[in-house]
Amino acid sequence: MRGLLCTLALMMASPAAFAEYAFQIENNTDQKIVAIVVSEDGEDWGAFDIGSGIDAGETADLVWDASTDESGCNWYFMARFEDDSDSELVAFDFCDDELVIQFN
Repeated sequence: MRGLLCTLALMMASPAAFAEYAFQIENNTDQKIVAIVVSEDGEDWGAFDIGSGIDAGETADLVWDASTDESGCNWYFMARFEDDSDSELVAFDFCDDELVIQFN
């Protein structure tokens, strides 16, 4: 009986409670992206784990960490390239569905 109640509770829970917040990064440059850093306030920065990087001409799917679930929609983004140069700092609204961030 208890197993059935848990199953029903999970079935009735909001689908949004299980959603991952995902987006895409398109690297339209001629250099590999080796790091992606983000900040909600422009002062405290965090980095996405992009493994060995995002090759030139490639697109990668990234997922927000659950620790950001209660954060706002607007975040600053910057890419670091293999030659140690950085992209311009750009603000994105992550409340937009199917967000694709392009570095050109």
